[in-house]
Amino acid sequence: MIKIEIDLIIAIKEAVKKAFSEISINAVEDLSLEVPKEKRFGDFSSNIAMRLSRELRKAPLDIAAGIIKHIEKSDIIQDVKVEKPGFINFYISNKAVIGVLEDIIEEGVEFGSSSLGKSKKAQIEFVSANPTGPLTVAHGRQAAIGDSLARILKFCGYNVIKEYYINDEGVQIQALGKSLKARFMEIVGEKSEFPENGYKGGYIYEIAQKLKDSGVTERTQTSSASLSDDFFMDYATKEIMSTITKDLEDFGVHFDVWYSQKSLTKSGKIEKALEILKDKEFLYQKDGATWFRSTDFGDDKDRVVIKNDGSYTYVTPDIAYHKEKFEKGYEKIINIWGPDHHGYISRIKAACQALGYDKERLFILIAQLVTLYREGKPTKMSTREGEFVTLAEIIDEVGRDAARFFFIMRRTESHLDFDLALAKAKTLDNPVYYIQYAHARISSIIEFSENTKPNLDNLALLDKQQEVDLIKTLVHYPKIIEAAAVNLEPYMLLAYLQDLAGFFHSYYNAYRIVTDDKPLTEARIVLIHAVKNILASGLNLLGVSAPEKM
Repeated sequence: MIKIEIDLIIAIKEAVKKAFSEISINAVEDLSLEVPKEKRFGDFSSNIAMRLSRELRKAPLDIAAGIIKHIEKSDIIQDVKVEKPGFINFYISNKAVIGVLEDIIEEGVEFGSSSLGKSKKAQIEFVSANPTGPLTVAHGRQAAIGDSLARILKFCGYNVIKEYYINDEGVQIQALGKSLKARFMEIVGEKSEFPENGYKGGYIYEIAQKLKDSGVTERTQTSSASLSDDFFMDYATKEIMSTITKDLEDFGVHFDVWYSQKSLTKSGKIEKALEILKDKEFLYQKDGATWFRSTDFGDDKDRVVIKNDGSYTYVTPDIAYHKEKFEKGYEKIINIWGPDHHGYISRIKAACQALGYDKERLFILIAQLVTLYREGKPTKMSTREGEFVTLAEIIDEVGRDAARFFFIMRRTESHLDFDLALAKAKTLDNPVYYIQYAHARISSIIEFSENTKPNLDNLALLDKQQEVDLIKTLVHYPKIIEAAAVNLEPYMLLAYLQDLAGFFHSYYNAYRIVTDDKPLTEARIVLIHAVKNILASGLNLLGVSAPEKM
């Protein structure tokens, strides 16, 4: 939170006390400001009048009018107005705006960081693709969103742990092992039968060929047929996880924790979680299976946790896994899932409640699907067998920066159309190139001006309306970061960077930065230095590079 915002909040609180002395201190304790969507509504806005309406039993417009009577114009506040249905809108003075410009220069790329998270422990689990094949486009979107969100939360003062949950056991892994065994037997010239539910992608052949080339049968002095199913399961899982890890590293995504479901099962924690639910009488028997009374906690129907053959359902290990998350003391637990997991939200939250935990600490985001387009048409670009497009292919085609940026170009809950040709284009029509070019252009101007160290003595010369508006855009950066953290939505930062780059390019086209007027040149160099700092900061939070030259 910048000093202007702090001063405005103090002014509002004092005005409320003077106008309505009967209001309790708690009523205004967590007061915050918003940035209006339209310029005509000022620079900052407060909804305090609407919040106090019930307690004061007055119309918000009347409350707002009473409050602003006690807010005087100052070096910070140029004007204050009331707008329906009761917003109090503040218009900041140019002098105050210039003061923030100095702060941006002094703080550099750290401007906009905050203590919003108050060092609270936050865990964000994302991607968590089953190790049955390479990462796909869908996983790429989850990776871009999750890693960017983790960066934003850390920037806002959270102690963030990034975790990948490895589903390395169960029916799918068994099918993977049998698929590898069948392909391996085929390669070595022995008879085999491919499993009905097997994985047919060309990557299985690649793993089988690597296994053959390793000389496994010579080393173990055994026949191919005598190698166990467990051997093939373990080998395939290890190889695919190695590919997944490399793809994520190439994408700039690094996890703090890799959590194995197999280790969870061996630990006995699943049985312990079920025992707690049983003791609380949230489990019952029906049709030979064990059911969880999830409807007691808002789910649309009860869920089977142990099937009639004694095996666990998909949700059962997840219950124990989330129990452990709460036990580790995470105050904010975030999951990013694909759209095929939407139905699991209510049952997981129900289980957390049943175990005695606060479901409000658990946030589950659904990253919607991606459609790839080439020349305006949906496309499949996989060079492998199998009906999927890999993340590695996307990185190879458009590069890491464009891939990460384009995966976040819509809100997490919205379907994403990914234009491959646009992502590769080295033109200003490409939004990531547009932003990066603004950063590189500023670098070139600063280098040309030889004003490598900003001189803050002449900032009052920045009196053109475009200059003031550009600085005000910079002033809003901390609020954008805070909003992205609170709403768990990296897209908000991306949209801001697009706007900021647009304002800069427009300013550059309207005015010469380096002129014969040395004081004016120095002032404008300070302004574009500040723009450069925030572009670099924002791009870094999205995991995108900020090049000095292009």
